[in-house]
Amino acid sequence: MVSPPRIHTLPPAWRFALIGALASLPVIPILNRLPNSEATVGGGIMIIGAFIAGVLAAICSLDPSAAGLRAGFIGGTLGLLIFIVTTGTTATWSLSRVVFVVFASGLVMGVAPLFGLGSGRVGGWVVNTVRSR
Repeated sequence: MVSPPRIHTLPPAWRFALIGALASLPVIPILNRLPNSEATVGGGIMIIGAFIAGVLAAICSLDPSAAGLRAGFIGGTLGLLIFIVTTGTTATWSLSRVVFVVFASGLVMGVAPLFGLGSGRVGGWVVNTVRSR
């Protein structure tokens, strides 16, 4: 007897966070063209991707904060991975530098979802405000 294949789908909050992260990628180079702008991929996903995720979640009557929090986590993780790949492989690090990078990485992973949460709430607020008019 053959059992049907299990289809694993993402929860809606993660799905909207990934869609928001992918949708924010074309916007980041455009923001980098502005004067005095140093937009990074992680920061762009953390703010713009979380905003888009919050908008999508609010349109589907889900919690925009949850989608924004997850998009902020994705942005922080991607930002740290880019930093480790580009800077971490350039030279040998002393013990104090390794300790600092580990501490700072933990701080970034704690703060990035909070920025995403705030941006997701703003996105949800914008949708609810526009929808109520």
